[in-house]
Amino acid sequence: MRATRFEFRFRVAIICALYFLGFFAPWERFGAGANANPVRLWSWLALTVARTNLLSVGNAYFLVTVVAVVLAVVGAVLRIWGTAYLGHFVMRNPAMQAGAVMASGPYRYLRNPLYVGMVLNSIAVSVLMPTTGALFFLAGFTVFTLRLIGGEEAFLTGELGAAYLDYRKAVPSLVPRLGLGLPASTVQPRWVQSLLAEIYPVGTAVCFAALAWSYDANLLSRCVIVCFGASLVVRAFTGSLKVEAASTS
Repeated sequence: MRATRFEFRFRVAIICALYFLGFFAPWERFGAGANANPVRLWSWLALTVARTNLLSVGNAYFLVTVVAVVLAVVGAVLRIWGTAYLGHFVMRNPAMQAGAVMASGPYRYLRNPLYVGMVLNSIAVSVLMPTTGALFFLAGFTVFTLRLIGGEEAFLTGELGAAYLDYRKAVPSLVPRLGLGLPASTVQPRWVQSLLAEIYPVGTAVCFAALAWSYDANLLSRCVIVCFGASLVVRAFTGSLKVEAASTS
């Protein structure tokens, strides 16, 4: 299951489309059984847990919220950590890149920390979506992520050969192996660039950690949209700086 070069090049647009469909859930809002305010996954999960009689409704909401906050924070940490070592240029490039095998930072423990962070963040955000929209989004997002991983790893294997095959044997793809991981390399992380490049997951994690306890899905949804908009502004600004630097060099 491998993404084509077209899918990889336009991966941001495809992911944005999945988010839009997940939040808007047009099949819920139009038609004979239209519902202008469909139940969100947040409420559905909490009420489903409460029906087991193991937790009260209030405690069930608290549990779901804690899980969402943890996923958002862990996802942001993986994104910052991975981008700091991989480099924001490689992370944002529309074409697949193959230099040396990256075995520094989180790449010592798993091959795809950026994708894992992206998935964890998406699961957290999905609690704000209508239930059917969230299920559609998570299914589509998971399949697309696996396609991206398959396409990228096939590309790296073809470009780097035996070195990458050895790396694949030593390091798991998505679930970190318990232990010390590969020996540390001399690659130095670029934390400031990473934080700027990962404005969206960082902002989302901050929003969830600070505001989720209000249990206001509309407020959190607006916060996520603001974070996404801010990430687009930063992306455009840093992109223009690269162009200026290239033109003056």
